[in-house]
Amino acid sequence: MNNNNIVNIINFIRAVEPRFAPGEIDLFEPMREQMALAKKHHLPTTWLLQYDALVEGPFVDFLKREMPETHEIGIWFEVVQQNVEAAGIPWHGRWSWDWHTDVGFSVGYSPREREKIADCFIAKFEETFGFRPKSMGSWLFDAHLLGYLHDRYGIESACNCKDQYGTDGYTLWGGYWANGYYPARNNAYLPAQSEANRIPVPVFRMLGSDPLYQYDAVDRGNGQIVITLEPIYAGADGGGGDPAWCEWFFRENVREPHFAMSYAQAGQENAFGWPKMGAGLRYQYAMLERLRDEGVLRVETLHETGAWFRKNFSVTPVSAVVTREDWRNENHQGVWYLSQRGRINLFRTETRELVIRDWQLFSDDYPEPFLRDVCTTSSCTFDALPLVDGMLWHPASIAFPGGPGELGQIRALPDQKTMEIEWLCADGTIAVTLTPEGISVEFPRPGMTLHFRYDAEAAARHHTTIGFDSSTTSLQFSHNAARYRLNAVTGQIVPVDGGWDFTASGTTLHLTGTLA
Repeated sequence: MNNNNIVNIINFIRAVEPRFAPGEIDLFEPMREQMALAKKHHLPTTWLLQYDALVEGPFVDFLKREMPETHEIGIWFEVVQQNVEAAGIPWHGRWSWDWHTDVGFSVGYSPREREKIADCFIAKFEETFGFRPKSMGSWLFDAHLLGYLHDRYGIESACNCKDQYGTDGYTLWGGYWANGYYPARNNAYLPAQSEANRIPVPVFRMLGSDPLYQYDAVDRGNGQIVITLEPIYAGADGGGGDPAWCEWFFRENVREPHFAMSYAQAGQENAFGWPKMGAGLRYQYAMLERLRDEGVLRVETLHETGAWFRKNFSVTPVSAVVTREDWRNENHQGVWYLSQRGRINLFRTETRELVIRDWQLFSDDYPEPFLRDVCTTSSCTFDALPLVDGMLWHPASIAFPGGPGELGQIRALPDQKTMEIEWLCADGTIAVTLTPEGISVEFPRPGMTLHFRYDAEAAARHHTTIGFDSSTTSLQFSHNAARYRLNAVTGQIVPVDGGWDFTASGTTLHLTGTLA
């Protein structure tokens, strides 16, 4: 069996759903049906309870009575009225659960208040089950909370939302795109740059994003479309309710080379109701049982995955997602390369040309926005340091020469950090090497050029400006007061209308991202 293709089934449970009229949705039915599927297909499951589900409803008694030993119970750390008031803090939400960022998430409270809310949550959990949880999840959480939960209460594994722009009011954009990472002590969204600065709790990205289409699946002006493994999504956009998409997703997600691991989170929160999720989950559970029995992947609890991660990696490892086949048959291919230093996304466009669609830099010197402050607005943003952002700076990319082509051989070198990629095009074979430090390109003939074009006004709207420093042959970036560079270590940068050209020295071009 491949020991690093991993799936967690995570179902998190709420006891209140104010978005529906009383009696319109049965919050217990999904848990009952999900448990039946897990037992039928012999699949370990992680159940994460929101505080309200811990203190009311049939959920706790059901888990105590029905849960197999191969399952686990943890906490879903969205903030609800019962938890806040038990901590002696006034509630200012519209309902007993309110998804606005300043109410329903830890960042809406001071660091000391976060600790008090956590103290009450863990105490009630331990009183209820006789032990402390080892796993926690939330769509977003801050580093102070996660560090406190680990240091005081021994939380060992965590999960947070996939990258998204503006969905439900919160933005996570530019981080470690898939799989798992060790967060920094001052930024739970980004990987720590050293073992000394890490929170030793691996964080896994939830929901299983479409590696080709989720990135810029946006109805501009109306928010981002969701294309994930969640079984409520199907139809023309794809998603976990579409059997063909599910088969494609898992086939591509485990494709080599993926270095440290491939990871996906299946399951569904109960608040969507069983009628919307039932068909998709029935198919997914049967598929996961088949793939597990075939040795393609392993299904385990979130805590088990965290324990495996901690045993094998002391710092955030390199991982990758390689996608050669396009389920929409629109000619796309892609590579997400992820390291503790940053991420790069190579992408074949619908005209079969290769571009760098996204390149983000991670830094311990870039703290999260509410590490010590309180979020007072209904939305918030956690992000990284963008070098190229094809979605937010639209249109933006670093384009390769040679016209239409396709991905050739892709391999991971024995150092388990370096990826070599062949791009086969009309000009011949372009060799691309990705490392945590940056990208090197070996062209088939001298003087060839990458073309960096972007919308400067769009970048400025998202707090990024770029200038050219001729004395150091680098681009100077400023993003939310952070300063950093894109350097031509080998080759040169030439200003042109709408951007820059990166021209090889001989046949070699080497670009790195560094702090200023």
